[in-house]
Amino acid sequence: MKIGTLKEGGRDGTLVVVSRDLSRAVKVPNVAPTLQAALDDWHELEPELRSVYRLLNDNHLPDVFPLNPRKLASPLPRAYQWADGSAYVNHVELVRKARGAEMPESFWTDPLMYQGGSDGFLGPTDDIPAASEDWGIDFESEIAVITDDVPMGIAAADADYHIRLFMLVNDVSLRGLIPAELAKGFGFFQSKPASAFSPVAVTPDELGSAWDGKKVHLPLITHLNGAEFGRPEAGVDMTFDFPTLVAHAARSRALGAGTIVGSGTVSNTDRSVGSSCLAEKRMLETIEDGAPKTPFLRFGDRIRIEMLDKDGRSIFGAIEQTVVKYDGPA
Repeated sequence: MKIGTLKEGGRDGTLVVVSRDLSRAVKVPNVAPTLQAALDDWHELEPELRSVYRLLNDNHLPDVFPLNPRKLASPLPRAYQWADGSAYVNHVELVRKARGAEMPESFWTDPLMYQGGSDGFLGPTDDIPAASEDWGIDFESEIAVITDDVPMGIAAADADYHIRLFMLVNDVSLRGLIPAELAKGFGFFQSKPASAFSPVAVTPDELGSAWDGKKVHLPLITHLNGAEFGRPEAGVDMTFDFPTLVAHAARSRALGAGTIVGSGTVSNTDRSVGSSCLAEKRMLETIEDGAPKTPFLRFGDRIRIEMLDKDGRSIFGAIEQTVVKYDGPA
């Protein structure tokens, strides 16, 4: 099943069920007004949503309309919690080297995770606003899961049961602000502006055999200004799988329905597949050539993030964003 949110009806938008080919959608006011409302009662409402999905794909529904990604918000326009992990430790090691920080050995056995701002996400085609190019604007192509209610202290072996939906993420980072902020010892804040999510969220069955209950085994494809930047395999070199990340987040607190847990930047040790962020590529250039050559994002640069199934069809739709100059409050 594929689900999206229209930019109408208030801050949390209007829930729509989307056809498998991403061409059509239908509102479901008699089932749930928003995705958060659906997640709050997922066990009761999922069968009704799946029934709508089947009828939509079989062309047996009235009031269907063409899907325009530009009219979509993030599937969850805001969330009670957004916790981003860093499951690809190879990426962590490279990015830490870029800012002269050594990586503790414990990073290979205990996941990194930060709690990001979740009071407002960018839509899949919304511009990325930034006040200065000097902030080191970067994209990070990731996968995220949305959970239902997860009890505190759950074991990783049981956490996959609570994964309800998948999305793609552009976790925007301001690399120029990160070193000074982390040096304070209190984590990311200003260096992590609003993230963007894919046009639709999908249930695990939409991934078919690519989802093995722990990892998604498909390439995550990123284009920068129309040229392919990277297509690392999401199921390769993922040190901490999704159930492990969910269990880590729930170690000392319960997670409410609608919690988003991210994979962190998808990264492979095979350099031929490219990267999912600029910081990683710049570090590889430094290792090979002594200095980075690739600049961070500039105003007008365009990012596209997408995942295709084994038949070349888009699963989530594409995140397509342009970096723009932010001139302050109106």
